Amino acid sequence: MKKIPVFTVIVVLAFFVLSSSAQALCVKVSTANLRTGPGTRYKVAWQVYMYMPLEKVGGSTDKNWYAVRDSDGDISWIHRSLVTGNYRCAVVNVGKAKVRKGPGTGFAMVEDGPASQYYSYRVISRKRGWVKLRDEWGATGWIREDLLWIR
Repeated sequence: MKKIPVFTVIVVLAFFVLSSSAQALCVKVSTANLRTGPGTRYKVAWQVYMYMPLEKVGGSTDKNWYAVRDSDGDISWIHRSLVTGNYRCAVVNVGKAKVRKGPGTGFAMVEDGPASQYYSYRVISRKRGWVKLRDEWGATGWIREDLLWIR
């Protein structure tokens, strides 16, 4: 029987623990409230919009509410019916990000101008450090990956 180095076992176990403890989620409704606790009786901490990416970091005992981390690292709660894990989402993580018609600085900017911080999108594809995105109204464009928080 071949012995497996202890370090390898630790790394593999750490990977499974970390990957199972956080799950990528996207807001799937037009507007959703992030709350200070798991229930509607808790104060609204922040209102977010469709395609806002969140990272599930826990859940309520009744499994109806998820504790989620946002792009600022803040932890809030959201009802499970308002989010999905079926696709990836991104949010602008800088003051303003140029949205282009193609994956590179040689492409023109889209007519809507730069996207402001916290503007959220659904991820369509990635190419050479650029991400093709679609907003909730169906407009598409490309933003440099390093200007986004993607989950």
